[in-house]
Amino acid sequence: MKQDISLFAYYLPQYYEIEFNNKYWGQGHTEWTVAENAKPLFKGHYQPHVPADLGFYNLLMPRARKAQADMAKEYGVDGFCYWHYWFGDGKTIMEKPFNAIVESKEPDFPFCLCWANHSWQNPQTKEIMISQQYLGEEDHKKHFYNLLGAFKDERYAKIGGKPIFGIFSPDSLPLIDQFIDLWNGFAQKEGFAGICFIGLAQTPEEYQAICHYKLDAINVIRLKDFLLYQNKWKEFFKHKLGALHTYKYEDALRYFVSQEDKAENIIPTIISGWDHSPRAGKNSLILTNYTPALFQKHLENVFDILVQKENKICFIKAWNEWGEGNHLEPDLKYGLDFLKTLKQVKESYFKK
Repeated sequence: MKQDISLFAYYLPQYYEIEFNNKYWGQGHTEWTVAENAKPLFKGHYQPHVPADLGFYNLLMPRARKAQADMAKEYGVDGFCYWHYWFGDGKTIMEKPFNAIVESKEPDFPFCLCWANHSWQNPQTKEIMISQQYLGEEDHKKHFYNLLGAFKDERYAKIGGKPIFGIFSPDSLPLIDQFIDLWNGFAQKEGFAGICFIGLAQTPEEYQAICHYKLDAINVIRLKDFLLYQNKWKEFFKHKLGALHTYKYEDALRYFVSQEDKAENIIPTIISGWDHSPRAGKNSLILTNYTPALFQKHLENVFDILVQKENKICFIKAWNEWGEGNHLEPDLKYGLDFLKTLKQVKESYFKK
């Protein structure tokens, strides 16, 4: 079978010092700080996750970005989807690695962007540290033209001549259909067919809230769908007793994909583990016993869906979310095993 699949991995850029993190969390704070400080919360709990082959990289270093891209390409990832932050009126954060990639033309590896359009809140005090603002058409125009150089880059992923642009929380964007029309107009003036807007939905309720918008597609992230099938009384008493929210990856993975994902406007998601405890401690969701063998089973479930579709695009959550135990990058425990599994299963479905 022709290899016409595209796997894009969500990519966190928080691996270098920024003034904001230094101010709120202490000098030198990066995502590595979160990962390094993780502690096991119960017997057999795999924490902390320690990076192996790529080490504790700094994303301001071109060789670090190239090593990531080379590794991803070698093992079947077709591109990175960088988290993008625009809080309104030109306020951005963690933009330096992506800007360097565009300006330097390196590494030679496909990419797209997903707008993480949400405020930043202190998890302890609930203080809003950075507020996501929507300031109207002029600001939307400023936002578009801030990204135009990236959209015109030959490496930027496009579908039907439209640069892919994800929106983390479509329902939070006021008058989103007007925003979509506005950006499509700007894109067409610049020679594109428009913008390929992909909205993210992480619950059935979110999907229902956004499915009527003018989005080209919806990336459904079914990480927590399995919770809908848990015994409600058991979950209630677990919560009351302060028990940890631990579940087996094996029990959750069957719900990571749905027959609904066969629809051409639905993009499924590959879940590369999940353990939020480095960031949220005892209030986190933890999927235990995540192994390459179970990851293979999950990949097969996803690819069984993709082979039936015309648009064989899929997102991986995630490439490097170390603070959430959600990464394909190799760690000391498993090394390259998960990446090798991805390559093997992908090639068995989509021959080169």
